[in-house]
Amino acid sequence: MKNESILKVLLVFCAFTGYLNLQAQSTFRFALLTDLHVTKGGDAAEDLQRAVNQINASDDIEFVLVTGDVTEEGDRESLQKAKNILDQLKVKYYAIPGNHETKWSESGVTAFGDIFGGERFRMEYKGFLFLGFNTGPLMRMADGHIPPQDISWLQEELKKAGKIQPVILVTHYPLQPGDVDNWYDLTDAVRPYNIRTFLGGHYHSNRFLSYDSIPGILNRSTLRGKDPAGGYSVYDITPDSILVYEQNIGENRRQWAALSLKTKYYNEQGALDKYPDFSVNKEYPFVKENWFVRTGVGIYSSPVVYDGKVYVGDDQGALTCYTLDKGKKKWSFRSDKRIVGTPAAADGIVIFGSADKNIYGLDARTGRRLWIVEASEPVLGAVTIENGVAYVGASDHTFRAVNIRTGKLLWTYTDVKGYIETRPLIEGDKVIFGAWDNTLYALDKNTGKELWKWTGGLTRMHFSPAAVWPVAANGKVFIADPQRAMTAIDLATGETVWRTFQSTVRETIALSEDKQRVYSKTMNDSIVSYSTQGDQPIELWASNVGFGYEHAPSMPVEKDGIVFGSTKGGLIFALDALTGNVLWKHKVGNSLINTVVPLSKTQVLFTATGGEVGLLQLKE
Repeated sequence: MKNESILKVLLVFCAFTGYLNLQAQSTFRFALLTDLHVTKGGDAAEDLQRAVNQINASDDIEFVLVTGDVTEEGDRESLQKAKNILDQLKVKYYAIPGNHETKWSESGVTAFGDIFGGERFRMEYKGFLFLGFNTGPLMRMADGHIPPQDISWLQEELKKAGKIQPVILVTHYPLQPGDVDNWYDLTDAVRPYNIRTFLGGHYHSNRFLSYDSIPGILNRSTLRGKDPAGGYSVYDITPDSILVYEQNIGENRRQWAALSLKTKYYNEQGALDKYPDFSVNKEYPFVKENWFVRTGVGIYSSPVVYDGKVYVGDDQGALTCYTLDKGKKKWSFRSDKRIVGTPAAADGIVIFGSADKNIYGLDARTGRRLWIVEASEPVLGAVTIENGVAYVGASDHTFRAVNIRTGKLLWTYTDVKGYIETRPLIEGDKVIFGAWDNTLYALDKNTGKELWKWTGGLTRMHFSPAAVWPVAANGKVFIADPQRAMTAIDLATGETVWRTFQSTVRETIALSEDKQRVYSKTMNDSIVSYSTQGDQPIELWASNVGFGYEHAPSMPVEKDGIVFGSTKGGLIFALDALTGNVLWKHKVGNSLINTVVPLSKTQVLFTATGGEVGLLQLKE
């Protein structure tokens, strides 16, 4: 046995020595392009073309990495335009999406995979393993986020590679607090392996960072900015170092950073103070998690409660049914691509849209498919049901009304200029929704006839009233858009009644049960309440909840005189509806909580982008 142990040690040593010798002979050079921001017009495509031309003129570049924000608006036309230019490269290239592909995406991010072959890549080159993956956020404004299924993929690939092979990880976001909400999960997952560095972009500048001691390098954008021309980065892998250069178009390379391949920069444990602070839960010990399910798959829609069951759509296209009392899984139906919009249920039927370009009607009890309505592009909108009719918008610039019992298409409105993700509002004879085209639409709910359109003078797609779920009271429709304005619009005419920037709210609105107040989240710490009466904005109260910087489009919801809300950082809170006094707070994770569903003043159901589904219960 002793001789066998010695032999095993010698074999491992020989293998390791041979691998190091192989690594010592590995010398190669590659280029990195990031933050291209290609649009249908403008200078960005020209900047990219110049970078491609110069790389092609360099006979020593062996491959190219493209680390996200390939486009400005994530649209298919711009993605294809960028790919057409990148395809001119004489060497292979490997691309991942950035937040401009994952947040503003009429395809639900599916176009990036269709055009570039996937949202992540694995590539081995001269002894090095390169792994690139998506860091979000997906469709919801929030911090970046690595979906649990991507972390699992990464662990599988690293396990196959072993602990000796040098690995370079490729992301868009830097892996640090304020950029990626679950960065520590990722660094913990990769620490046991030979990670040499993370490469990425996002900040449009050269930066050398440390992600819990693991080196991270951010790179300049290809955009010219204030300079005559743009540029890119060049990396040299030598027997003992990684050398980093800035390559401006038409200029000589300038080295600005270097890493040793011989030095171990981090240990396998890492810092113990990097994890989220859950101490707020000790302040409110009467708030408990009645049940809590980790699905292992990202979730970007709110839960739906119907007939004692909970229905949840996820990032892998599954609609899953759980029991409301215990969170026990009953069944799951799989569509072909991710579910982004919140489903709805009525009359024994669950309806949802999928990025696979279909609207589905399922038997709520069994999950059996009853009918399907085909669209020509992904269906990302949330569903609203009234009197047996489901209303939902899609990315084919079409809004639909569907009979929920038969799946029969009742009418379509095809003059939407952008894609739709919001939950429609039914108010009187109108169905009202926003789209990513600066416009709020009001249609006749029975015929689909256009009644009015509101733009409010918005000129940028990114300011559209598209993520907010509109509400209505006292003859007015209320919204809050990414321009940070709360707005009241005349329900009959579509004219602006008032518009205020006083509270810097963003993409959230809610209506009180008595319809006398609207609520919204500000972008720093507070919830505000305004009156629904009159033709001027009247603030009733502002409450400092202390959640910090906030920009997630998760709507507040009032139930039994309590306003419930949630944040991008995993916090759920409750306020008194009349005073704004904070009643309790509870942190369930560190990723975005979708719009919560309160069942009563003591129970609230939630889903999170980290893949969690749960029910909070106030205990005596």
